[in-house]
Amino acid sequence: MRSPFPGMDPFIETCGRWEDFHAKLIGALEETLSALVPQRYFVGIGERYYVVVSAGEGEVEHEAGSDVGVRRHGGGGMPGEAPGSRGSQAMAAATDAPVTMRAFVEKRYRETFVEIRQVQDQQLVTVLEVLSPSNKRPGTEGWKLYGRKRQACFEDDSISLVELDLLRGGKRQPMIDPWPPSPYYVLVKRRGQGQECSVWPAHSLRPLPRVPVPLADADPDVEVELQPLVEAIYERSRYFRVLDYGKPAPVALEASELEWLSARLPAGQAGQSGQ
Repeated sequence: MRSPFPGMDPFIETCGRWEDFHAKLIGALEETLSALVPQRYFVGIGERYYVVVSAGEGEVEHEAGSDVGVRRHGGGGMPGEAPGSRGSQAMAAATDAPVTMRAFVEKRYRETFVEIRQVQDQQLVTVLEVLSPSNKRPGTEGWKLYGRKRQACFEDDSISLVELDLLRGGKRQPMIDPWPPSPYYVLVKRRGQGQECSVWPAHSLRPLPRVPVPLADADPDVEVELQPLVEAIYERSRYFRVLDYGKPAPVALEASELEWLSARLPAGQAGQSGQ
């Protein structure tokens, strides 16, 4: 069964399926591009990751490397250890009452992307990114890591960047000019064009745009049909069985989207989707 939306289905975003969808879309893009580019190119999947340490009062994010440790705060104690706490622990040990303690919980987040390189010298030609929610949360490690990489792509005029934002939530990365008034977009920054980018608005009620993927100067773009890839993931993963369109929408929908959804679902099932 297909999604009721002809474009990007907004219910995938916060219904517990985004990481699954993201991983499958990156894999589909890698497979599609590998079949389209000339044999002198190599298409691969790269990754970046970071660690979030939950310490009870909040979360502290760390960029992950080969060895990851827990940061120490001021003084000689462990993170979260209050001054004089060792004396308090000694007093508590002298009683029979148990002491309640909280552990550090470490979560590792992994983000993947597609790279196109020339086979002969492994020169990076194009980076293709599908944004994750963390890339749109200012101040987080996911925002900072992606922002640095994005800036590096703009500063290096030998690299092209293709950026797909299929998320409504969060804040978009800063640009000099205003973003188009659309819930989604496709951005292409071509090598040799400095800060100038081409941006295609994208929506849920229209098929997603074709994505032009630049290669080296001597080669024409290859075009990826994005909508069929998204539809294939939806059907193959049986999202129609786990996305409840009768519940309030996870993100704000426009009146036209609510009308579209209501007309395509059994009577009463889309009644709360805009709440």
